Amino acid sequence: MTSVRNNLMPPGLVSNLEQVLLNKKKKSKDNEDDGDDGTSKQSNEEANESTEPSTSDSTENVDSSKPVLLVTNGDGIESPGLVYLVEALVREGLYNVHVCAPQSDKSVSGHSVTLRETIAVSSAEINGATAYEVSGTPVDCVSLALSGALFSWSKPLLVISGINRGSSCGHHMFYSGVVAGAREALICGVPSLSISLNWKKDESQESDFKDAVSVCLPLINAATRDIGKGIFPRSCLLNVEIPTSPLTNKGFKFTKQSMWRSTPNWQAVSANRYPAGHFMSNQQSLGLQLAQLGRDASAAGAARRLTTQKKSMVEIESVGAAGKSDTGRVKKYFRLEFLDKEQEDTDEDLDFRALENGFVSITPLPLHSHTESETLAAASEWVSAALLGDTESSTQS
Repeated sequence: MTSVRNNLMPPGLVSNLEQVLLNKKKKSKDNEDDGDDGTSKQSNEEANESTEPSTSDSTENVDSSKPVLLVTNGDGIESPGLVYLVEALVREGLYNVHVCAPQSDKSVSGHSVTLRETIAVSSAEINGATAYEVSGTPVDCVSLALSGALFSWSKPLLVISGINRGSSCGHHMFYSGVVAGAREALICGVPSLSISLNWKKDESQESDFKDAVSVCLPLINAATRDIGKGIFPRSCLLNVEIPTSPLTNKGFKFTKQSMWRSTPNWQAVSANRYPAGHFMSNQQSLGLQLAQLGRDASAAGAARRLTTQKKSMVEIESVGAAGKSDTGRVKKYFRLEFLDKEQEDTDEDLDFRALENGFVSITPLPLHSHTESETLAAASEWVSAALLGDTESSTQS
């Protein structure tokens, strides 16, 4: 379940403003009897430097002899599916592995992007990889990574989105953050894979992600090999669905996207869980805190960051100051859950059916429907050749 935060401002913005305020107060205490303008200017410059982000990773160590792989996901950078996948790619020793992933669960964010807000980017620790966590969506992460503003490169060989906790079959792909990450790469002209594990509550366990990695790693290696040869399908992304018990899978199966979807179930939530003024008090408090930080932090860098949020901050303040009453207004609370339902379609070549039958489903997802038939043919040919080649290699070894 995706967590929802009450504060409307990116946590990185609040953190930066707080740091500026602390720096300023410290400087003021150290120089409280000094009225020299030069000292004040120096303090502002130092505070400004503390808030100015780096436009590229100066510590990035890229071996130019190895291709760059970008990994993102929808579940968040600390999810075991991403961590195990990245560690396995690093152990392969064939790639420069870079990670740009959401700092929290964005698994049902769809193809959403963050506009008119500042997103925070922080370095993260994943052994052997250059990694960043982003206070945005999977699409934000891929778009930023491919922009050239974060990394020293702007086009990796392949983008891998996953491994996601839960299936993205059928209509779920429209809600799916992991599929959206791969789709954004395809829009930008970069080949991509989205990978999900058919996680089942009370049955699956974290070690299943390790097994899922061992299942999809040969496909990833085949993709990187054939991208260089120019024979990997470029007009679609490949959505890979791994069954609940990865190591007992019946093999890879080329599939078609189904119409399968879970049933949306909206449940009314008691108003007692949300006392009157609950949301207003949180927003008002945040607005006042940011306003105080804005007044006290005189650093130019903080001012520039605050400017992008000024409209929201003023609106929050004005609501609190006016004391707008909810009297006479009807307010209700609801919670959305998706419920699985039985599917009547018996076509064995559909993604969800193949997954239920224990196969690893590989479904091409094109950007344009009018190219679907030729895309299906090209992708099917590549998958068959790639898997046949891996089987022959395994037999010879």
